[in-house]
Amino acid sequence: MVHEGQPKLAFMSTPFSILWLQAGSCGGCTMSALAADDVGLVQALARFGIHLLWHPSLSEETGADALAILAECASGTTKVDALCVEGAALTGPHGSGRFQMMSGTGLPMTHWIKAIAAQAEHVVAVGSCAAFGGIPATEANPTDAVGLQYGDHGLLGPDFRGRAGLPVINIAGCAPHPGWLIETLAELALSGACALDSLGRPRSFADHLAHHGCSRNEFYEFKASAARSSDRGCLMENLGCKATQAPGDCNIRRWNGFGSCTDGGYTCINCTSPGFQDPGAPFQETAKIAGIPVGLPVDMPKAWFVALAALSKSATPKRVRANAHADHVIIPPARLPPKQSS
Repeated sequence: MVHEGQPKLAFMSTPFSILWLQAGSCGGCTMSALAADDVGLVQALARFGIHLLWHPSLSEETGADALAILAECASGTTKVDALCVEGAALTGPHGSGRFQMMSGTGLPMTHWIKAIAAQAEHVVAVGSCAAFGGIPATEANPTDAVGLQYGDHGLLGPDFRGRAGLPVINIAGCAPHPGWLIETLAELALSGACALDSLGRPRSFADHLAHHGCSRNEFYEFKASAARSSDRGCLMENLGCKATQAPGDCNIRRWNGFGSCTDGGYTCINCTSPGFQDPGAPFQETAKIAGIPVGLPVDMPKAWFVALAALSKSATPKRVRANAHADHVIIPPARLPPKQSS
């Protein structure tokens, strides 16, 4: 098993146990989690005394051995401190859940999620598909995909609470930053609680915006906008960037210790929020009415934004304007002359 030989913290009397299920998922959340810290998911969890009972992609147990673990967790024989679900719950057709069956059991994945959630201290939605329905719930939604608790049709219902008293904890993102996952599970393991926002997202990351720390912020301030993905300018005015509306500290902690979506020239699509998969316009195109972007910063009145944009553009330095439409620095910042010694 992947957890054998993991170090345990001396101050924890018993390990904090996790069971991980993959529902309607591309597996991207697991791929992201594998890059946790500098040691990977399993060892990063072990630093906090967290014990991985089973993961469909990482554990050795398959077939009857894996099903035995699930059965013990569903019956309460094996304690589950956190049930982590990756991917949307596929409830179709007609509420049967048979669009995704658990092999060897004759039962849908939705059955297993509900049964184990009823025994778990905490239920954690890993990624926006598990949290809000995400990509599988796009437009026509042929599989009747839903999130675990979001809205009126969440799989577990609006009144669900884990045994520890919390609603579903939504570590949203497509995919979520591995640090969000590790920090949330560590907080649950060490304190038994987690501060959540109004959509059940841990406030440790949801109290920030993807805009915070963006390397393009100077261009944003002067409304010096990129026209192409390869340009260095702000991506909001023309290329659909929603970083000023997107909860997450993506540009503060970075990904893999180095980059982010906006660093790579790809606009923020607000993937930590419900409905991001149906933006109403192409992802890299800014929807506008009368030339004004529809998606403005969450706490700025439209009139103020228009006035500020006009003022900022009129004051844009030549350096910023030139660099905004290039893929490298054309004009470097001015250098102050050295002080003359007296």
